[in-house]
Amino acid sequence: MEHKVHEGRNVKRFREMLGIKQDALAWELGEDWSQKKVSLLEAKETIDESLLKQISRALKIPVEALQNFDEEQAINIISSTFHDSSTGVIVNYNNPIDKILQLHEEKIELYERMLKEKDEMMAELKKLIK
Repeated sequence: MEHKVHEGRNVKRFREMLGIKQDALAWELGEDWSQKKVSLLEAKETIDESLLKQISRALKIPVEALQNFDEEQAINIISSTFHDSSTGVIVNYNNPIDKILQLHEEKIELYERMLKEKDEMMAELKKLIK
């Protein structure tokens, strides 16, 4: 029995992983979109390819992720094990999405640290100019 990828569910999964609300995605898709329309879209098993491309641009992810991501297969392939190359340690995760969310949080922390350093550098430059 062939397992069919549920594209609407994939839209929802990636949207949620990225922390994007349905109404924000609707706004990105255009004025004829609403939160309710996005909700209905996420219930559809298949989505027109041109619309999938538009959604992938809005979410800034490859369209192939929406077309091909199969959580069951991903869990089987990953077998709940990630290799953390920065420490050389094998890290077990019960849910692969936890790892994705952790990496996303680390990127946000890095970005915030870089912004703080930039602000401090600008303050120092202003002092030097005066």
